[in-house]
Amino acid sequence: MVSEASNQFGAWHSDEVDLTHQDHVPVWAEGSWADPSGPVLIWYHHEPGAVCEGSALTAPKIGAAISYDGGKAMFDLGIVLESGDPIDCSAENGFFAGGHGDFSVVLDRDRKYFYFLFTNYGGPVEQQGVAIARLAYEDRWDPVGKVQKFYEDKWEEPGLGGRVTPIFQAKTDWRRSDANSFWGPSIHFNRYLNAYVVLMNHACCEPRWPQEGIYVSFAPDISNPKGWVDPKKILDSSQLPEMPGYYPQVLGLGPLDTDIMAGRVARLYIHGISEWDLVFTREDSLNEPDPSKDRQAEQTENP
Repeated sequence: MVSEASNQFGAWHSDEVDLTHQDHVPVWAEGSWADPSGPVLIWYHHEPGAVCEGSALTAPKIGAAISYDGGKAMFDLGIVLESGDPIDCSAENGFFAGGHGDFSVVLDRDRKYFYFLFTNYGGPVEQQGVAIARLAYEDRWDPVGKVQKFYEDKWEEPGLGGRVTPIFQAKTDWRRSDANSFWGPSIHFNRYLNAYVVLMNHACCEPRWPQEGIYVSFAPDISNPKGWVDPKKILDSSQLPEMPGYYPQVLGLGPLDTDIMAGRVARLYIHGISEWDLVFTREDSLNEPDPSKDRQAEQTENP
């Protein structure tokens, strides 16, 4: 579906997207970027069927598409990120027998690379968790075979089949029923912090991925995968009793803000629902007033 509204608070109008190719369905569009020349680049999570005989387990892949009409029709460009590890049909997490998926994409500030933060669900446990890959900006129209994964301090592993060194490694193997790992990273550049921010789900430590909480991490330089700080919890699962406790993301409040660009105050969404302002603070601004309070007062006076 593609949805439109005058602002992020609705009312929303939704239409089905025309998928001009059916080779990679079902798909979930999880990243996009409006090129200055007009087209919209779209990246999707694809879950192939019949991966394990007699089982609903799948092994996701990440693909690219392009739209020339604002997302109403998508032209498939092909798979750009795929695991090279064997599928394990004995996996007990309830959903995945391996694969790459549940990701987000951001263009760096120099417009040199698109960076993919994605979840690796298979292979050796030391390669499982939230990993990173990149695509050169000039390759955006022809991305298949051009994405490179980060592995052992180098950007030389192929997007199709290569190995990864996770940014945030799984603590317990995804093949087990009690998997313990961050997953589903949602990244944006925060101009107030002058840094990249990632929000993540945390599955722990029982069957079928119960969510322990929502976490945040920061990095000043996205080209340095070792520069991310240790994740900190911002919401506990007990604070999300009425909704699924996963799929966090922000939407900025500025006129040009999106889900990959925000300022000091942004709206926090969990599974598509927003009940919170997310306020970022630097060490040199700890004594500054909370700008979200002024915004809340303005909304009360002008609902």
